[in-house]
Amino acid sequence: MRLQTLYEARWILVVLILLGTLSLLISSWLTLFFLVLILYVFVFFRDPERAPPADPDVIVAAADGVVVEIAEREESEVLRERMRRVAIFLSVFDVHTNRAPIDGRIIYRRHHEGLCLDARKPECSEKNEAMTWAFENPRATLIVRQITGAIARRIVGWSQVGDRVRKGERFGMIRFGSRTEVYLPLGATLLVKVGERVAGGSSPIARLS
Repeated sequence: MRLQTLYEARWILVVLILLGTLSLLISSWLTLFFLVLILYVFVFFRDPERAPPADPDVIVAAADGVVVEIAEREESEVLRERMRRVAIFLSVFDVHTNRAPIDGRIIYRRHHEGLCLDARKPECSEKNEAMTWAFENPRATLIVRQITGAIARRIVGWSQVGDRVRKGERFGMIRFGSRTEVYLPLGATLLVKVGERVAGGSSPIARLS
């Protein structure tokens, strides 16, 4: 459990602890309910260490979850070119820390207001609240989008434009059920398929050509 990640849960825990304390005066079953919720929050904000592949050409998943889409799309915000989008859906039981897919420098970060549609649906990519990042190194520039879901309501960014990050290094998180997309060069070789479960910061999803 990292303190930086757990810090994002501070107000949730304060409210639940206060309600749990008050419930002692009402019902033991209600107290048990709040204890379960507090335990879940600690589990949700877990943040395990991950070891990324040493191969510099390997691109790793930017989040834990299930690959729900692999498709060619026009990346119209940063590079403005045709790219391959790998979308990962994060359920409320997945680790929600986001990690850099490659070694490199952050050259772009921008937050977008929007809706909170079901993160499993492709249209959420354009309509939901999101934060777009670009990671650049001499081999490639990758785009990562943090997208809220029907339950998620907060996108957190820990890194800034100009920061240099290592592959697998944490740069932010999304709270409670969401979607993370990685835009790859068309020449990259895919190493995952739809329906496959991946671990952020360690699971290879593609290899640079």
